[in-house]
Amino acid sequence: MLYIWKLILKIVMWFFIISISSVIIFKFLPIPFTPFMIKRCIMQKVNDEEIKLNKEWKSTDQISNNLKLAVISCEDQRFQEHNGFDFEAIKKAMFENENGKRLRGGSTISQQTAKNVFLLDGRNYIRKAFEAYFTFLIELIWGKDRIMECYLNVIEFGNGIYGAEAASQFYFKKHAVDLTKEQAATLAVLLPNPRVYGKNTKGNYVQKRKKWALQQMSYLSGK
Repeated sequence: MLYIWKLILKIVMWFFIISISSVIIFKFLPIPFTPFMIKRCIMQKVNDEEIKLNKEWKSTDQISNNLKLAVISCEDQRFQEHNGFDFEAIKKAMFENENGKRLRGGSTISQQTAKNVFLLDGRNYIRKAFEAYFTFLIELIWGKDRIMECYLNVIEFGNGIYGAEAASQFYFKKHAVDLTKEQAATLAVLLPNPRVYGKNTKGNYVQKRKKWALQQMSYLSGK
């Protein structure tokens, strides 16, 4: 029994060492790939599909401020104010889901970044606990600017399309730094289900959501 407890203690100790070290390393270095990207590639292989992994890391000054504003407007309007967890959004999401409205989540950009960079997707409580742990770490060690930079470089924008630069090239044939407000809003509204919405960016749903996103962007920017 003593041996088992020592083994558990050693595993826990190494988990903290590796996880904290990883967060510190990725504060300074580009993230080459994520567990989510690997999972997508494996699924493509299993389904006998072409393996697609289109990404290109860009620093925050090489990504349009329009896109940063757009994703904040659509995904997490209190991004600059909370410490990684928006409890008001969580309560609102729980209330709407319990009352039969459209299912929605209360995840912040920080939580989404923690999940995308360090974990696989899932809805069980153990994975959510790990998500909370990594969210705390990146808020503490990275800060908001680095979180946004990583988020915009690893987030999925379509089938095999990851990050702002790859999405900008795929949808608009331009660099991420040159995105207009309308183009940034289009990319931002794809995020809830990019592999579906990305198939038809001219469709009614995307266009309707884009108008809403532009209104929110105007409200948040004061312009």
